[in-house]
Amino acid sequence: MVTGNFTTVVEFILLGLTSRQDLQILLFIVFLTCYIVSLIGNIVIIWISSTNPRLHTPMYFFLRNLSFLDIWYTSCVVPKMLNNFLSVKKTITYIGCVTQMFIHITLGGTECYLLLSMAYDRYVAICNPLHYSNIMHPTFCIRMAAASWFAGIVDSVVNTVYTLQLPFCGANVVDHFFCEVPTLLELACADTSLNKTVLFFWAIVIAVIPFFVILITYVNIISSIMKIRTTTGRRKAFSTCASHVIVVALFYGTVFFIYLRPGKIHVSNKMATLFYSVITPMLNPLIYTLRNKDVKLALIETTRKKIVLWHK
Repeated sequence: MVTGNFTTVVEFILLGLTSRQDLQILLFIVFLTCYIVSLIGNIVIIWISSTNPRLHTPMYFFLRNLSFLDIWYTSCVVPKMLNNFLSVKKTITYIGCVTQMFIHITLGGTECYLLLSMAYDRYVAICNPLHYSNIMHPTFCIRMAAASWFAGIVDSVVNTVYTLQLPFCGANVVDHFFCEVPTLLELACADTSLNKTVLFFWAIVIAVIPFFVILITYVNIISSIMKIRTTTGRRKAFSTCASHVIVVALFYGTVFFIYLRPGKIHVSNKMATLFYSVITPMLNPLIYTLRNKDVKLALIETTRKKIVLWHK
């Protein structure tokens, strides 16, 4: 579209992960497999924790929210990426790009605070177990989850509005596999210093602050665990937190790599974004199921019941 003396961008070209044609089919197979595993794993977590009374606890309420979020987190990125692996014209419309960016920021911001909610749940369970049921009652858990989603939406609205105010005057080649704020800032034909400042500020609010609160929470948790007299008790307490710690480390590590050092997009940035957008949502259900006896027992029980019903 031509406006005045410059061309307004109506679509973007996504360069993707590589320009080598011989790798496109291989990458398609790899990421299709990752996507399917991610969908199945997260759907199973939601199904098991919803249908088995053993898992009707605050911990699994937040885990269901995390799995629901991860399904859409990967779904806003991977299908388009898979399509581009097999397409000659690797484009996305301006509206499609903005929509993808908005959804991705919303879900990423929500996950930051949802992981904080899960850390608080473990803190209460270990540091204040006698009052756990009174503190982590269903209404409070719902409010915490709702606040997480609200934080993600506010973050997304602010960054999307600031990005939409930028003019894109012809340069439309995105050196990435999806539309992410730092990549679009590189294409704008205007000063983006304010946008980068806003992006950095919201990265502090949405990612850094929850992360440090989680660190403080786990310092208190570890302190309480070390006071447990029995080795078995300490091991059990550590086990209930281990999965969450692994997920927090994987997610926050790569998010910080991207959003606390916004600049030109390099291969390392793409790999980091790929990790927290695609790989981590696939690993989350595996981490929680492989390390969690309750989930494994619930899965076995539910599967046996289904098999018995099918044979009747």
